[in-house]
Order: sequence, then C-alpha cells, then structure tokens
Amino acid sequence: MVFKKLLGALGVGGPSVDTVLDGGAVRPGGPLTGRVHLEGGQSDAEIEAITLELVARVETEGPDGEHDGALVFERFTVGGGFRLAEGERREERFSVTLPWETPVTELHGQPLGVVLGVRTEVSVAGAKDKGDLDPLTVGPLPVQERILGAFGELGFGFVSADLETGHINGTGQRLPFYQEIELSPPAHLAHAVNEIEVTFLATPGGMEVVLEADKRGGLFSGGHDALQRVTVTHEDADSTDWNAEADAWVRRLVESRGDGHAYGDGHPAPYHDAHGGHGGHEGRHQRSGPGVGTAVAAGAAGLAVGVAGGLVAAEVVDEIGDAFEDEESEEEG
Repeated sequence: MVFKKLLGALGVGGPSVDTVLDGGAVRPGGPLTGRVHLEGGQSDAEIEAITLELVARVETEGPDGEHDGALVFERFTVGGGFRLAEGERREERFSVTLPWETPVTELHGQPLGVVLGVRTEVSVAGAKDKGDLDPLTVGPLPVQERILGAFGELGFGFVSADLETGHINGTGQRLPFYQEIELSPPAHLAHAVNEIEVTFLATPGGMEVVLEADKRGGLFSGGHDALQRVTVTHEDADSTDWNAEADAWVRRLVESRGDGHAYGDGHPAPYHDAHGGHGGHEGRHQRSGPGVGTAVAAGAAGLAVGVAGGLVAAEVVDEIGDAFEDEESEEEG
C-alpha cells in the first residue's frame, strides 16, 4: 500500500513509499525480505534513511487495569543516503534477520490472534514519517511446532495466545515482552488443571520452554500456579519423542508441590516480575484469540486451531491499524 500519511507529514507533492514483503510466513531467527518502492514527488528530495520497525500489539498492566498498546521491538536501517529526483521511481531490496524471540502468529495456517506488523519510517531532510503497517506472519520453528503438536496429541486444545510486557525471571529473555499460548486440558486432567500456558524463548542454539499450570484446589488446599522450565535444542526437533516429553512435563506440573519449585532441571522455577506477572491476572484471557473452545487434537496435525469464530486475514489487518493508530495519536499528543 502507498503510505498516504507520508504525503501529509512531508507535504503534498512529496515522495511516496510502498513496502512489499515477500510472500509466505517467516520464522523466528530467519530472514525477512522484501522491497521498498519509492516514487519522487513534485521536487527532488534527500532520502536520509529508510528504516523498518517491527511492531507488536502487547498487553500492558497499569493502575487502571490491562490495555493493549503498540510496542516497537526491533529496528533496521535498510537504505538511505541518496537523492530521489522529481518523479523518479526507485526500488530498495532488503533482507533482515528477525529476533529469535519473535512471537508466532499462526499455527497450521490458522492465525492465533497475535498481531505483528512491519512499519516503514522515511527520513527526508530531517523530517521523519512513519507510514502505514504491513501485517507480519510468523510460523513456528520446527521444535515449537513439534511441542505444540505433542500437546495436541495428548488431548490439549488451543484457547488463546497473547503478548504481555515484562520479563520472566531466571531466563535469558531479551525482548521486553513474552508470548503466552494458553491450552485447555484433556478431560482426564480437567479435575486437576484449569489451563496450561506455554512460553517459548528461542535462541540460536535452542529454546527455553516455560510452562505454567493453573492448578485447581483440593478439599483441604487452595488452587495455585505450578511452574516449570526446560531447555531443548533445535536439533531435538526430529529426534525426540515429544509426546513422551510433554506427558512428563504435564505430570510434573500436576504433581508439583506448589512451593515455587520446578521439577525437571533442578533449578527454582522462574516467575514473572511486576510488569508482566501471572499473579492477579484472573480473567485476563476473556478477550481470547480465534477459535476459543473449538480447538481439538487432530491426529498428526497435533494442536489445531479452530476456525469457528476465528479471525480472518482482513480482520487481522484491521486490528493492526486500530492498535497502532492509538499509539500514533498518543505520540502526536
């Protein structure tokens, strides 16, 4: 799309920009490629820099409750330092590497409700303009897909996915937010667990998997959260019995003493700091992602995302625009 906002900020008759991402889903830690098309306006312009921003819709907890906002989590300079003549058309190709912790936005081709975008910023003679957003689709890494598939094979269903600001203590988290994928338990565990949340923190060498179970209370005890952290490598994706691994993780969570310790790696379980936090977040998933309550285990496909009541591509694009219009209005104010 042509960035109409660019014309408004830099003056009518100024240059226009259209950023086109190469098709298909990308993966965390992988390349994001595309082209930036520029067209000169009614006069020559000095293009000082062309910058791409990766932006996410993130939940933030404040004194008045939770709210969604736009957060820039990476910036890349992909061009600049040239004169764009009147009416001249120019194309700048780019290839940048996504952060390893980039959230996953789709599973088995179905959107999870997580909103990411790529925004282009152009600097012309000292003036900067942030253009419209292009949606960014990110698929899971092989080991992420295998783990989620294993939960699906065990009877867990997808409920929702969201991004929350804050850091998970005791981990190597780098981004200022983390992704939670909420799963509903199979029938035989429903008496013990309300839900399990999975967070992936990927690195070039592997991945930390953080699991939290919201455990139901018993006759003489209240409910509590059980936490566990395990580390896997990317090479494990095709050489591990993930059904057995996931089953063992779940059993350890169910058997957890609820005293803040994790089973499995012998280290204290991580906990979320006050900026994110699991404590005090009851009901935060009422605004769920697509297919709430409709996801089922689907054979070899593993954890499937139900399409009933889900978001279609056009609606995802609309949500991106709504989320970032609010942010831009605040910046201008």
